[in-house]
Amino acid sequence: MTLFPQIRSFALPRPRLGGWSLPVLTIAALVAAPILVVLSAVFVNSGDTWNHLATTVLPTYITNSLLLMLGVGGGVMLVGVGTAWLVTLCRFPGRWLFEWALLLPLAAPAYLLAYVYTDILDFYGPVQTGLRNIFGWQTVQDYWFPNVRSQWGAIAMLTLVLYPYVYLLARSAFLSQSVSMLEAARSLGCSPWRSFFTIALPLARPAITAGLSLALMETLNDYGTVQYFGVDTFTTGIYRTWFGMGDRPAATQLAALLTLFALGLILLERWSRGQAKYYQTANAVQPLSSYRLRGLRAIGAIGACLLPISLGFLVPAGVLLQMTLAISGTSSDAESANDYASDDFTSSDFEASSAADTFWSFASNSFTLAAITALIAVFLAIILAYGLRLQPTRGMRLATQVSAMGYAVPGSVIAVGILLPIGNLDNAIDAWMRSSFGISTGLLLSGTISALVFAYLVRFLAVSFSSIDANLSGIKPNLDDAARSLGHNSLSTLVRVHAPLMWSGVLTATMLVFVDVMKELPATLIVRPFNFDTLAIRVYNLASDERLAEAAAPALAIVLVGLLPVILLSWKLAHSRADRELPLMD
Repeated sequence: MTLFPQIRSFALPRPRLGGWSLPVLTIAALVAAPILVVLSAVFVNSGDTWNHLATTVLPTYITNSLLLMLGVGGGVMLVGVGTAWLVTLCRFPGRWLFEWALLLPLAAPAYLLAYVYTDILDFYGPVQTGLRNIFGWQTVQDYWFPNVRSQWGAIAMLTLVLYPYVYLLARSAFLSQSVSMLEAARSLGCSPWRSFFTIALPLARPAITAGLSLALMETLNDYGTVQYFGVDTFTTGIYRTWFGMGDRPAATQLAALLTLFALGLILLERWSRGQAKYYQTANAVQPLSSYRLRGLRAIGAIGACLLPISLGFLVPAGVLLQMTLAISGTSSDAESANDYASDDFTSSDFEASSAADTFWSFASNSFTLAAITALIAVFLAIILAYGLRLQPTRGMRLATQVSAMGYAVPGSVIAVGILLPIGNLDNAIDAWMRSSFGISTGLLLSGTISALVFAYLVRFLAVSFSSIDANLSGIKPNLDDAARSLGHNSLSTLVRVHAPLMWSGVLTATMLVFVDVMKELPATLIVRPFNFDTLAIRVYNLASDERLAEAAAPALAIVLVGLLPVILLSWKLAHSRADRELPLMD
């Protein structure tokens, strides 16, 4: 998925339905409103609190955020580009398996890895306990062990779950490269390494830059990992200033600075793509010849691909599964013991039943929010994509790009931009009702499901739009002309002609938005209604209380749901041309 979807226009003759521009412009205005509210806070004087933040913690927020971006950027580039090159242009045992398995870490949010590896690597975890038993160490002064709850630990966790962004786009770019250019380099005596650095890497730079930008934006958006590891960044500062200090203007100004960081990434990505252009001149579907790796080289390639898969998915999923089974086994044993002791309903039975009910309550909240958001997001995306198809004017292109801008903005920023105007509106309505009728309406919109769904839509509308626009763009314009000649208007053409043809894109968009909402933490944490928790919030609360074993079941549920888009992407990769019998070169 690109940072901003590439908008394709069609010169359709005489579009007869001009009314599509109004809903498109309305959607764009609604999406842009929270971001504009936050940016406008730059010009507001927030008083002593902002001066205090600027002189004490703001330099730390900026430094830590920059270091995180630098570390994660280097990590995802190294892992993503390296593994993409290996599985695309090298032959070694298990390559077909690694090709899709390298996407598995996408299923796990970074904060889940942070909780799991803290449990594994802390002083009483299995790793340090095993080392002490082997070497006879007694106290922490007897040896040195890196502290995972640190900035380097946060960089490692984020790298392990975000490198698939770069891997997926880099692999796609390698597959589409000109065969003749690579073959010419080989015929001139270029080694695999030299041809990679001088030809393949520059050609893939736009795609790699787009993947890197996505990974860095997710880094800025992260809250659970950096908060748990004690790394002060903009997202932790926004939450602390809003809820801890109770100063909304200062929190909004922090959000505005974070937005400027995100917009800077967008401009950097566009500037990078605009400075150099590379074009393919040969047949892109001709199979690429691949290098056969043997001996130590094959073992090294296997290890390079297996390591991120193991650390990013297999180990965390295995630990969560083991914890879930251990908790359920303990509950079953206690239940059996209670059955032998008494036929009455005991306190243990009540606790087990309450825990199960609580889990399903959180799961129901998560699934309900995700389903509602996914359906609305797909509906709005269809309006945007079809409106642009009918009226490909400059204003419509700008409106669709603005509608897709929310994905580049961190969830905490969107949450602040939504709560401020909604809170002011609630207060204005309440004041008017009090003065006119002597009735207090309280908070009508703040802290409601509607506000939370709106935050999700602003954040993830781009995800659904990119998928649906890609499918709709692949439908030939002459089908519109044929339907129009048969007397169908634009809406009828959409329902009867386009909808069946872009059904796969609609399903993909629905699934991607559903999974993203299930995993979203920062926006949910700020906007959610009082006493309304999702699986992500439940995991965050339990892990913050160091009750990781109890958090295992909801965490595992999030991972399993996150596997859905991974399965879809893996299926698509399995049908790509790179897996077809490729010529071999030693």
